[in-house]
Amino acid sequence: MRACIHIYTGDGKGKTSAAMGLALRMAGHGKRVLLAQFLKDGSSGELLALEKLPELHCLRLEEHFGFFWTLDDAEKEKERAAVQRYFAEILEAVEREKPALLILDESIAAYRLGLIPRERFLDFLDRKPEDLELVLTGRDAPEELKSRADYVSEIVKRKHPFDKGIPAREGVEF
Repeated sequence: MRACIHIYTGDGKGKTSAAMGLALRMAGHGKRVLLAQFLKDGSSGELLALEKLPELHCLRLEEHFGFFWTLDDAEKEKERAAVQRYFAEILEAVEREKPALLILDESIAAYRLGLIPRERFLDFLDRKPEDLELVLTGRDAPEELKSRADYVSEIVKRKHPFDKGIPAREGVEF
């Protein structure tokens, strides 16, 4: 059976949480999961818990640059180079580990910002291993990604505590 591409997009809370739920489901069935996060520092609670599972391998980008829009041109170029190396490392891990599920958390944002080479990313989507279930998360998924997906879930924010000035809370938002 051919594995599918999932996209969790939109401005609502829960895109990463949905992806992590699928990781738990796969791991619960004894299937190997590879998880990679773009534009995050790797300190979120779900990651700390999932890393304890033997079926899950979290591939980390060791360098962190802060919010992309706050970086100067030289810092943006450093991040772009780091993310391109990271993406190459992810592709090598997919080949080597043969996971049942690959989660590319915030890959949509990295793609939109031009941090991941667009042609290389689209080529990977078009030629991914047939038995690899693939999840992409991030806001504002462009049509060229959505058209390649089998599932597209749009998570819409109707109300959020941040709108009232309440900061992100440990264990809830991260």
